[in-house]
Amino acid sequence: MENSHSTKTRDAYTETILFDLDGTLADTAPDLAYALNQLLQEEGRAALPYASIRNHVSRGGAAMVRLGFGKNLRETEFEDLRMRFLTIYGANLCVKTRLFPDMAKVLDHIEANNMKWGVVTNKLAWMTEPLLEALGLTQRAACIVSGDTTDKLKPHPKPLLHACRSSRSSAQHCIYVGDDPRDIQAGNAAGMTTLIARYGYIDNGQSPEDWGADGIIDDVSDLVDWLHPVPISASGMP
Repeated sequence: MENSHSTKTRDAYTETILFDLDGTLADTAPDLAYALNQLLQEEGRAALPYASIRNHVSRGGAAMVRLGFGKNLRETEFEDLRMRFLTIYGANLCVKTRLFPDMAKVLDHIEANNMKWGVVTNKLAWMTEPLLEALGLTQRAACIVSGDTTDKLKPHPKPLLHACRSSRSSAQHCIYVGDDPRDIQAGNAAGMTTLIARYGYIDNGQSPEDWGADGIIDDVSDLVDWLHPVPISASGMP
């Protein structure tokens, strides 16, 4: 059952922390910006400044192409450009991409306290999986849900509920962290605690305070304050 934000309950412990990928878990903007600028140059256009690209990354490949080429493209022209953009990006998935500062420490903290973590992204599996492998995270993640894992994309809650099943977690014991309104909409609809990664790809024209999240974290390390591991008894059992 897909719970609404207004009915989700607050529980005393955390089982699983789920992360959006681009702009939340990893800083993928440098490689995505490279792909867009390579495409622009192939088409005889000037490259865009990195600063003007960065905060569009979480909106997906289609938004990146529209940023570079405008919104008035013919459908076939747009699709050709989008596919070429993805091809360039796919060949450069993890050249300059890195985890956000302190993310490695936070993941270690999660695991050391008997909690799980996973990824739920709208990025397609053929990009998500090799990227996480290159970052050394595949074997550590309790679940990896890509944009084509289910038949719905965020803001629909289905990918997040699938992550709950895959990680054997209850939604009310999960936290979802993201940097886009769709992340918060999906997490709220799934009945999870939702946090906005303000350190991610959020521009000055957006108002994350109005997205309806349970909280906002300015730095990755702030996430630790939201985590409540399951108490372990003297016998070693929860």
